Amino acid sequence: MATYFFDSSALAKRYHPEEGSAKVAAIFGEQGRRIIISHLTVIEIRSMIAGKFRSGVLSGAEANDLTGRFKADIASGALDIFAIAVFDYRRAEDLIAKHGFQHRLRSLDALQLGVALDLRDQGLGETIVRRTWPCARLRSAKA
Repeated sequence: MATYFFDSSALAKRYHPEEGSAKVAAIFGEQGRRIIISHLTVIEIRSMIAGKFRSGVLSGAEANDLTGRFKADIASGALDIFAIAVFDYRRAEDLIAKHGFQHRLRSLDALQLGVALDLRDQGLGETIVRRTWPCARLRSAKA
């Protein structure tokens, strides 16, 4: 069974069509797959929908529909939500200290990556799906 960790920007493609939405749909269509998100993603998806409403991209009805679809994915078990632990915040801080001066690594992206690495270390995740394609394999070497 394939296990995917989706960051917020990749998961947003499921609810609002944009480049990469077809690839996200293909992953969701895989038999026996598992998709894990962090609790941060729940907040960021809700923020994304609200932002698209405020900017006029979505009507109120469309925003409510997308929110309903997201909640339905959670309720149906299509998405597993992984809690963020203190360890994940520390790992995010370490990732920024190690990589932030050479690469653009924003704080919330580092936190998402920290959670993905935590899942990998627990044997719960093998592939991270992010805004940029293709999906990245989570290597077993420590970050």
